[in-house]
Amino acid sequence: MGPLKGVRVIEMAGIGPGPFCAMLLADMGAEVLRVDRADAVGAPGERDPRFEPLNRGRRSVALDLKRPQAIASLRRMIGRADVLIEGYRPGVMERMGLGPEVCLADNPRLVYGRMTGWGQDGPLAQAAGHDINYIAITGALHAIGRAGGAPVPPLNLVGDFGGGSLYLAFGIVCALLECVRSGQGQVVDAAIVDGAGSLATFLHGARARGAWSDRRGENLLDGGRPWYDSYETLDGHHVCIGPIEERFYRQFLDRVGLVGEPLPAQYDPAGWPVLRERFAALFRTRTRQAWCELLEGTDACFAPVLTVDEARAHPHNVARQAHVEVDGLVQPAPAPRYSRTRPEVPRGAARAGAHTREALRDWGLDAAEVQALVADGVAVQAGEGGAR
Repeated sequence: MGPLKGVRVIEMAGIGPGPFCAMLLADMGAEVLRVDRADAVGAPGERDPRFEPLNRGRRSVALDLKRPQAIASLRRMIGRADVLIEGYRPGVMERMGLGPEVCLADNPRLVYGRMTGWGQDGPLAQAAGHDINYIAITGALHAIGRAGGAPVPPLNLVGDFGGGSLYLAFGIVCALLECVRSGQGQVVDAAIVDGAGSLATFLHGARARGAWSDRRGENLLDGGRPWYDSYETLDGHHVCIGPIEERFYRQFLDRVGLVGEPLPAQYDPAGWPVLRERFAALFRTRTRQAWCELLEGTDACFAPVLTVDEARAHPHNVARQAHVEVDGLVQPAPAPRYSRTRPEVPRGAARAGAHTREALRDWGLDAAEVQALVADGVAVQAGEGGAR
């Protein structure tokens, strides 16, 4: 059932890093209830939840959070929760009457998880932004890209999901463990700028010892080394190599038939243009599949560069059951793995308000209260006549 079985989480619906954090907790067995806006129920353009895997694994209740009855009901539900996740700008939850002081007074053991880009304070705290902006001020974006070119956005993996969601999930679990000892909850201020900066910790050490240049594309891990890069194959696909260590580099040269050629030494910077040109010409002589047959599974540190669709069918991913099918959509399986408390295959994502009635009852409201909230439009049950 997953190692977080029994942990109860309220998630204030949002986009990006907040939902991904909630997905991670749900994947590990936590009971997560997503609180959607009432006007999201049946809204024009609402996407099919099958294609929203970040929302998998939890139920949805829809509330009109502009109504005091909704806030009062939600406070009661938060009082029964172990964790609250919110991703609004600083001050929004306070203005709604759901700030940390209020919620921790109601529930002293609550772990109050806050997800923002800039953090709860600082000169940029109230500014709008997205992943690319947050990682820009950490130095991470500057370091990614080709020599002589502009910085390359690494999707939103480094900021939203790596520096945001994963650090929030880690912070929440740490706070839950501490609560076991102290009996007290606390606020987790997870800022993407903090997390992305933390991910780049090694760069600070490398810079200090003179092992990393601020010029993109000239370093060990940024494509600056010919033996740590991607190359085009005969059929227009790409493969990548990364034999950093001498023994792995020697095996790479041996397997591709370059041993004996008068090539520059591996760590001679003056010879890197020669090596890059030779490797590029070499990889264009065979198809990607042919290179896989020669090098994959060896210590040459080789892998094909696959698309998302191709990754699902790769034999290693298939053998490890790295993907699951949920509501007809193949998607990554819960990670990491456990020897005993193994997570189940997650349930599919829910439409906004799909579980309003049942979830309100399960979280402490009686049937008459639920009926009154729905009748007054404070709560909306998807599929009922009063739903928008």
